[in-house]
Amino acid sequence: MHEPNRPTALVRRPGPRLAEGQLTHLDRVPVDTGLALRQWEAYTAALRAHGWHTEEVAPAEDCPDAVFVEDTAVVYRDTALITRPGAVPRRPETAGTEAALAARGYTLHHVEAPGTLDGGDVLKVGDTFYVGRGGRTDDEGIAQLAAVFRPLGVRVVTVPVSLVLHLKTAVTALPDGTVIGHPPLVEHRELFPRFLAVPEESGAHVVLLGEGRLLMAAGAPRTADLLASLGHTPVPVDISEFEKLEGCVTCLSVRLRDAPG
Repeated sequence: MHEPNRPTALVRRPGPRLAEGQLTHLDRVPVDTGLALRQWEAYTAALRAHGWHTEEVAPAEDCPDAVFVEDTAVVYRDTALITRPGAVPRRPETAGTEAALAARGYTLHHVEAPGTLDGGDVLKVGDTFYVGRGGRTDDEGIAQLAAVFRPLGVRVVTVPVSLVLHLKTAVTALPDGTVIGHPPLVEHRELFPRFLAVPEESGAHVVLLGEGRLLMAAGAPRTADLLASLGHTPVPVDISEFEKLEGCVTCLSVRLRDAPG
C-alpha cells in the first residue's frame, strides 16, 4: 500500500527478453539476465532504503526494453504525458505505466501520431524542461509536450542530441539545478546556465533521493568522490548489465514526487 507522505518510484521488473534490447550507439555484448535481475532488485531496494515507495507496473514481456520504464511517461505535479516512443517495438510499454498513473489520479495526456517522445529525453530542472531532439524524440513530440506543460508554468528548452541515445544519457542535474555531464558526450553545453563536468560517462546520471543523496552507478567512483566533495551523498548501485543496453539509473524508474491534489 502506498504511503501518501513518501515519494513513489514506478518500476518494471526486467523481462525474459532483456538481452534483446535495442542498441543505437553501443555494440552488442552478452547480458547476464540473472545478474540483471539481482541488480534491479538492489536498485529498487536502494530506493526503498532511502525513503521511497516502489510500485511495479504491469509487465510487458514481449518488449525487451520495458525495464527502462522512464521512457513511457513524463510527470509533473498532477499531470502525466504518456509518451509515444520513437522505437516502434517499444510502444506497447506505455500501457502499464498509464494504468498505474490513472489509478493514482493523475491527469493524463498522450503524445499522438506522428509525434514521438521518449521520457529519457526530458530533463526536468525546476520548472524548466530540457528536451532532447534527436534519435527517439522529434519536433512534433516536443511541441505536444510543450502544449501540455507550458500552461503549468513550464519552460521548454530543446537540446539537439546526436552522440547518445537520450538527453539523459548525456546529462542529469544536481539538487541545486547544476547540470552534470561527461564532456565528450555533451552537446550544446551553452544551453545550461550551470554545468559541471564529471570524469566518467556513467557519472553523468543521478537520481535525486532527497536530503542531498544521489543514486548513481557504482561504475563511476571518481565522480562519486567529486560529488561527495561538493557535499552530496552518493548512493552507488551496480547496473552494469543495463549499461550494456544504453540504460542508466534514471531509466529504471518514473519518479513521482508530488501526488495529485
